[in-house]
Parts: sequence; C-alpha cells; structure tokens
Amino acid sequence: MPHDELTTHADDPQAPLDPLIDTPGREGLTGTTPATLYKPLPVRDQITIPPDGRPYEAQPGWRKDFPVDWPQDQYVARRDFAKFMVLTSLAFAVGQLWIGVQNVFRRRTGKLPIRQVATVDAVAVGASATFNYPGEHDACLLIRPGPDEFLAYGQSCTHLSCAVVPSVEKQCIHCPCHEGCFDLHSGRPIAGPPRRPLPRITLGVRQGVVYATGVERRTV
Repeated sequence: MPHDELTTHADDPQAPLDPLIDTPGREGLTGTTPATLYKPLPVRDQITIPPDGRPYEAQPGWRKDFPVDWPQDQYVARRDFAKFMVLTSLAFAVGQLWIGVQNVFRRRTGKLPIRQVATVDAVAVGASATFNYPGEHDACLLIRPGPDEFLAYGQSCTHLSCAVVPSVEKQCIHCPCHEGCFDLHSGRPIAGPPRRPLPRITLGVRQGVVYATGVERRTV
C-alpha cells in the first residue's frame, strides 16, 4: 500500500480502514495498522454478564446489591469492606473524643458525689457485688480479692459493652461475649479484642462501709 494512502487514512478518521494485516505489500507490518483498530481486551475475571443479558445499567437495584457472578460479587465485597473500615475508624475516633469531653466536663463541674456501695460484711472475700455509679444506669462491679482489699470497675466491656464477670481465682475480669479479659487489679485488657481498660471506680472504706468516690476513665 502506498505511503501517501496510509497518511490519508491517518489524517481522515472517516476514511475506511483496512483491518487486514495480510494485504499485499503489508505482510507482517502490524505497525502500519491504525491504532484505532485496537482496543484493550477486558480481563476475563472482570467480565460481568447479567443473567438476562441486559446491560448492567439497566439492571434493577436488588440485582446490583446481590450479584450472581463472581467479579461483581468481589467488587461489592471490597466496597463493603472499605465502608466497614472507615466506619470502624470513625467510631473509634468518636469514642476517644467522647471520653476526653467527659473528663473535661467532670473537671469543670467538680467531683462526683460520694455514695455508699455496700457494707464490708456484705461482700465475702473472693466474692463480688454489683452497684450503680455515678448514674442509676451505670452498672459497676465491687470485688473483694482479700480481707482488706476492695476493687471496683464499670461492668460494661470496653469492646462492645457486654457485661463482664469477675474471676478472683484467675485474677481477671472476663467478658463472655468475645472472650475478652481484663487484669483484676488494674482493669487493663490482657486478652481478646478489648483495647481500653475498664473505668475504675475509686473507693473509700469508713466504719465498715464501702463508698464510691469517683470514676477514672482511661484510654491506656
């Protein structure tokens, strides 16, 4: 094929293009074929063909949410995973901010009230009792590891707020929902998914009575 004819085809997009590479005079000269004849082939694993044959844009909403072919199903899974990670990170950040705001608010409004929790004789050594502090719906645990030792923590697990259970013989506070475990004497997480320690209730013992005097909310 003459050189000037090839130039004419390249300059005029409307001119008919010869798709045959084996035309006399062009055998093996694939570089002379206009680039517009070639386009990248889709990856086989990414080809999505709806069952009814209609284009993807014409599919109903439920079929887009519940794809039946592998590539689109993988795409939805990756998208949902990304959403989950973003929402989880946001929830963690909001939780940390909320703890900081509560601490600042408490410092500005003064100390929490002192409230009677239980009598010393009412809790046996190695046993525990529940009480509410500082609000009526703030469940807490009072634990007596030794004759002269009392500990108290918030009863809601710092992972997903399940009720924790003390185990004095194992020296831990156990969360049965996701197998979390907190150290009995510090309230800090030692196993499982929890990452923040339990809120610690400060105590005072006077004349055989145990009093709650404050709350220490910690992030580490």
